[in-house]
Amino acid sequence: MARPWRVRERASFASLRRSGARRRVGPLSVTRLAPEAGGSPVPAVAYAIGRPVGGAVERNRLRRRLRAIIAEVDLAPGTYLVGAGPAAAALSQQELRALVQAGVA
Repeated sequence: MARPWRVRERASFASLRRSGARRRVGPLSVTRLAPEAGGSPVPAVAYAIGRPVGGAVERNRLRRRLRAIIAEVDLAPGTYLVGAGPAAAALSQQELRALVQAGVA
């Protein structure tokens, strides 16, 4: 399975905010934009980990954990924005994986 692309364009973030379907699962939120609505024809993922999660080290650690999980999950084509709240950093890898899978399903 290929790794998802990264979302880098400002227009993609604006489209996610404007037209994306948002799903909240515990401390995670997953916003998805389908390809026909302007999303990517292949899975493309961005991450939003805010300062309330902790310092840069904690935020980057959580981002790396989420990237590893997303690489293992079978994503449908589209653009995704995965956001995490402070409680996500304290979750085990299995708990985090279950939440991500529920969020992208």
